[in-house]
Amino acid sequence: MSRLRVYEKAADVGSLKLALEPWDPPNAGPGEAVIEIRAAGVNPSDVKATLGAMSHAVWPRTPGRDWAGIVVEGPSDLEGREVWGSSGELGIRRDGSHTGHLVVDASHVRLKPSTISLREAGAVGVPFVTAYEGLRRAGLPGPDDVVLVLGANGKVGQATIQIATMLGAKVFGVERQVEAYGGHASAPVRMIAAEEEDLARIVRDETGGHGADIVFNTVGSPYFERANAATALRGRQIFISTIDRSVPFDILEFYRGQRTFVGIDTLGLDGGDCAKILDALTPGFESGALRAYPVLDTAVYPMARAKDAYAAVISGARDRIVLTP
Repeated sequence: MSRLRVYEKAADVGSLKLALEPWDPPNAGPGEAVIEIRAAGVNPSDVKATLGAMSHAVWPRTPGRDWAGIVVEGPSDLEGREVWGSSGELGIRRDGSHTGHLVVDASHVRLKPSTISLREAGAVGVPFVTAYEGLRRAGLPGPDDVVLVLGANGKVGQATIQIATMLGAKVFGVERQVEAYGGHASAPVRMIAAEEEDLARIVRDETGGHGADIVFNTVGSPYFERANAATALRGRQIFISTIDRSVPFDILEFYRGQRTFVGIDTLGLDGGDCAKILDALTPGFESGALRAYPVLDTAVYPMARAKDAYAAVISGARDRIVLTP
């Protein structure tokens, strides 16, 4: 068997020294399970970690946070079963999922939904975990809530829209230019082109002046001011990323509006935290209210072409990129 290995930081993917090394499959210790990896998603954070952007990352390392596969050693009720998982530790503070076999705490292992393939299961992880954790921290929306998603066609944006519409919320999505919503949803999504339309006015006009109860800002600083203008009284804005670290902040508007800002960093979630989120999401996948991202054949790379997969992700590929041993 083999695993990917990174030994030192690189300025860019082109100069990345990514080795595919042979190694013997590991054995399970007490309370552990060995997963034969069948699919492992490639996330922007995986690539950034290999480039040295995570100050707390260990070296050398095997990258990869998301995984799906078959248990080949571990608790008897799991052996031979198709499973999935994710973790903020994998590929950062310990070796990750871009390998043939992965050892994890058995309590972090979950049976994958029967409605999705192993390839699809390996691509669900980080985006859906991020979306659910943000909405959970902000207070899961219901039928009386308005949700505004900035960066609607990104993978976290699409996962957020899937969850919010499944829960009955009215959803607005924002992209820079005129663009149809490209993901699954349980209800219509009103798309807004930020470069051509006044998003705050549209949200308020179409909600009777109310505004958005939850703003999921996947972009950060570029939309900060307009997102605040669209936010309802006691509204919550979720942040997972930004371009500029500092933005003008009107404290009076913030407290008069009784608002809440929620910061989400899924690198701080371990495999157990992610497993609980997958537990919450599984009924939605089983019912069909939630759907895995389509994984195109052109977006699936063997481990030997991992560098090409990483380059595709860091260049902004919209397809979900997956590695297979």
